[in-house]
Amino acid sequence: MPMLPLAVPPADGAAATAHPRIRSARFTPMAAPGLADPAAMATTAVGSALEVTLDDGRRHRWRLAYETLFVTGEHVPDGQGGAVVAGGCYDIDNRPIVDRSVPGRERQFFSDCPDGMTLLKLDQVAPGARGNTVFAVVQFEYVSRQANGRKLPAPLPSPLAVLTLDQDPATGRLRLVKYRQVDTSPVHGLWTACGASLSPWNTHLSSEEFEPDATTAAGSNWFRGFSRHLYGDPDRANPYHYGHVPEVTVHADGSGTVRKHYCMGRISHEVVQVMPDERTVLMGDDWDNGGLFMFVADAPRDLSAGTLFVARWEQTSGRGPGAARLSWIRLGAASSGEIEALVDRGISAVDIIEVRSSAPESGGFTRIPYEGRTEWVRIRPGMDRAAAFLETHRYAALRGGSLGFTKMEGTAVDARDRVAYVAVSRIERPMTDGSGGIRVEGPYSGAVYSLNLRGGQRDSDGRAIDSDWVPVDMAAVPRLVAEDLGGGQHRQQDALGNFADPDRVANPDNLCFSEALRTLFIGEDSDTHVNNFLWAYQVDTGDLVRILSCPAGAESTGLHAVDEINGWTYICSNFQHPGDWVRGLHDRVRDRLEPLLRANYRDRFGAAVGYLTAAPEGIRLSMP
Repeated sequence: MPMLPLAVPPADGAAATAHPRIRSARFTPMAAPGLADPAAMATTAVGSALEVTLDDGRRHRWRLAYETLFVTGEHVPDGQGGAVVAGGCYDIDNRPIVDRSVPGRERQFFSDCPDGMTLLKLDQVAPGARGNTVFAVVQFEYVSRQANGRKLPAPLPSPLAVLTLDQDPATGRLRLVKYRQVDTSPVHGLWTACGASLSPWNTHLSSEEFEPDATTAAGSNWFRGFSRHLYGDPDRANPYHYGHVPEVTVHADGSGTVRKHYCMGRISHEVVQVMPDERTVLMGDDWDNGGLFMFVADAPRDLSAGTLFVARWEQTSGRGPGAARLSWIRLGAASSGEIEALVDRGISAVDIIEVRSSAPESGGFTRIPYEGRTEWVRIRPGMDRAAAFLETHRYAALRGGSLGFTKMEGTAVDARDRVAYVAVSRIERPMTDGSGGIRVEGPYSGAVYSLNLRGGQRDSDGRAIDSDWVPVDMAAVPRLVAEDLGGGQHRQQDALGNFADPDRVANPDNLCFSEALRTLFIGEDSDTHVNNFLWAYQVDTGDLVRILSCPAGAESTGLHAVDEINGWTYICSNFQHPGDWVRGLHDRVRDRLEPLLRANYRDRFGAAVGYLTAAPEGIRLSMP
């Protein structure tokens, strides 16, 4: 993480001096690892460098390396002289959830899927820290397997933790002082916590992906299993408590508190990005028949009330990933407390909406796309507001939103250029068949889109949108369009097994933007690259550089760039589920890499939380 101290403060008693600032920064490329070096394919490999030119003309170059804070499943310090299991899972009473799949070897479930991570600073110094105190919030998406190696029959509640880190003032290196589980019982636990971002007011904005379908949850073994893991009762969990944006506030003692915002739409939340006005929020939606959603808060730095919008894709090109003008449909305005109260009072799907899987004979139903299929829906009288915030996908489609996106993942913003970025990890049906209002060609392995942000916009009813950061168009960034080998999904491979060009981004997922470095960072979740990569795209020059390779079969997660903390710049980078083999993709490497991955990552049950740094030590850009 410590990469760019933007300035070095003078020693005690020294006069304040203006130090040179960054004029330009670029990353040098690294080659993709191959079977000539299987050890590199089975770990987090870094072969890149950072080159910086200062405004006084001086140039510096540093070799980058990866530093691990912990591997999940390890025992890490709890700050009280004891230890806890990193990534450990807990029930609603904060008791460890125990994996009993191997008799005599019972252990706490722990996640192999660390995902969203943010790094932040408070003014107070934590007990046990020798240098500066920095905090990180880490969430864990799911658990892949039981201890017996079999796939879990039902999901576990997502763990969430605050890390207290000791930052060495001389090098910027981070040392884990305390790992503290966040109590999520006040918000009914977390469901599939995926990507995350840091708000401008220094809170961790989490996500709940793949919201459970409330019309079928009562008969779903998957959702009932989640309820059993969380509550010990398969019938207790309410699907409407999940699919929201949790917000975590970190406290000086290394603890955290969490609340959910029920007014931001109940969708398959990925990374949400707050714009510089501290009110407008652009939201990824990782769903089949997903949409581009925007929330405008009533007040800055407060996401507990506001107005929800969905985009209409007005296509201007269907070639490749396509391009469009964007208009916005107002879905409704509400406070989080109002919608949460509806849920707590027991409102159910049948109270809100009627859903049919085939065309009904009675009138009043509307045909919509939903999760890759066709439904016919009708809103109950007086239930539009409840539908907008609790049945958001169906209601947005009903109102004319373009619900045709596939795996819309990370979001990021370049504030200087007033451009947002959105990753579409895979371009496939329904994005290619027109059923959701979008019809483009591909490629299957996805693309990153840029969206120009403007003020003075009106919604589809002619009402002014109270924001100067509204996306008005959407087009793929040419350099960030994947190239499938053979021109289609899994049609042609190279000698290693890649189905997409390994020297281009494929299946982009996590995004984050560094204003200081003028760089968009892109992490992959690919079923077309043998190893997933972390890329740096320099927006002013168009240079695209691979800077990190994840272990084979692992997804790049936890991406977060911080331009400055105590003079240092950080890039967080985790990965999840190493050795998650994809048939066909990994056939040529699996036998060679399986034993290496098992040795590196707790028999493939663990995954790393860590960061990029310079080797042999951190980097100081400015000298007195």
